[in-house]
Amino acid sequence: MLYDRLVLDLIQAEEALRVVQKYEQSPEWVADSEQRVQQQNQRMEARAAAPELLTHAQDIVMELRTTLDVDAWSGGPALADLYSWLLSEMMAANIARDPDRVAACRALVEPLRDTWREAAAAAVAG
Repeated sequence: MLYDRLVLDLIQAEEALRVVQKYEQSPEWVADSEQRVQQQNQRMEARAAAPELLTHAQDIVMELRTTLDVDAWSGGPALADLYSWLLSEMMAANIARDPDRVAACRALVEPLRDTWREAAAAAVAG
């Protein structure tokens, strides 16, 4: 009888320890879950804003394309084709929500921006 009681007390103690161990890990799991939910919500907010931002970039490229005087210099037609391709690629990237295509567009736009910046500075300087 005493043996049975000791075994029962031991089993209850082990179960209590398991419960305590779970509770000790619980705040970490909850905190991790909270952080992941927040990250997911931030990604969802960013994902919701991305099409609008990309549409704005498309509008800018469209304006650059439509205001470009292709006859003003020998590179005009090639630049018009580049703008048209860029606009098409941005639209496809926006529809597909493809970050790699967006990155490829950015990789093309940044040197164009730098070149136009240099050309404008040169025109102002002289």
